[in-house]
Amino acid sequence: MLGYPDQALRSIHAGLTLARELAHPVSLAIALRWMAMLHQSRQEKQAAREGAEACAALAGEQGFAPESAQAMILRGWALVERGRGTEEIVQIQQGLAAYRATGSVLRQSYYLALLAEAYGKVGQVEEGLKVLDEALAGVHKTGEEVCKAELYRLKGELLQSRVTSREAEVSTSYSQEAEECFQQALAVAQRQQARSWELRAAMSLSRLWQQGKRQEAYDLLAPIYHWFTEGFDTADLQEAKALLEALV
Repeated sequence: MLGYPDQALRSIHAGLTLARELAHPVSLAIALRWMAMLHQSRQEKQAAREGAEACAALAGEQGFAPESAQAMILRGWALVERGRGTEEIVQIQQGLAAYRATGSVLRQSYYLALLAEAYGKVGQVEEGLKVLDEALAGVHKTGEEVCKAELYRLKGELLQSRVTSREAEVSTSYSQEAEECFQQALAVAQRQQARSWELRAAMSLSRLWQQGKRQEAYDLLAPIYHWFTEGFDTADLQEAKALLEALV
């Protein structure tokens, strides 16, 4: 999230190696789950699925309920992102319910973000917005803000997706609300120095501005993109580069 995706990848591989050397099952299950989460944040669907399935297999064998539930959520996200349908969303919901049943509260906003993103992927915009409202309410209650910027950005994306199917006046209202969400996402990410979230928020806002405010869009995105020194093979940075080229 700080903007060093390659360093993150090296760290998780070091963690996996250490967990295997220790032959400590719970440490290995946790490392595998973190690997799946890292690949999810890098938008690497197949690798996220493989990590989640490896975690699920070990957690199921050892009876690690929290890791098993989280692995189910991550696997469901990866399958939805690969073009599957609503059955995989049910897997995310079941995983989230199982995770809550363990009494765990940590990272719920992150998993709700994955569920909302999946709803958007299959066109269930209103359901996705409900989930994001729940997640943001949870953030305000618990103070766990690690995904706050991404929650606002996803809300903006879902609001913007309403635009094409509504009356012009209502569409304008949704666009304005989406822009406010993107601005909130950008402000939170900048305050946290979360460069990866900042890049995503800037891309969302730049796409919104692409039609009427191209120069402003370019001026917003360019310095954030050029801050990065690694991770240029990741989906986010490739998308940002393509967007900048389109804005020139």
